[in-house]
Amino acid sequence: MSMKELIEYIAKALVDNPDQTVVTEVDGSQTSVLELKVAKEDLGKIIGKQGRTARALRTILSAASAKLKKRTVLEIIE
Repeated sequence: MSMKELIEYIAKALVDNPDQTVVTEVDGSQTSVLELKVAKEDLGKIIGKQGRTARALRTILSAASAKLKKRTVLEIIE
């Protein structure tokens, strides 16, 4: 499972409108950037109280990408 698929799977499980969840990957030489876009009404669910859900997503992503010896950053697009 790629990092993109991982974030897409988790995000779709969290939101009410999984069909509007889009993850795009911008590949760099050392760092990949994953851009997560969800429906406006689902933004709060992805960010969570005080950003806890977003922080958890980033923690999972950094742990999984460390295993692949790559750096991956998650950007949540509003």
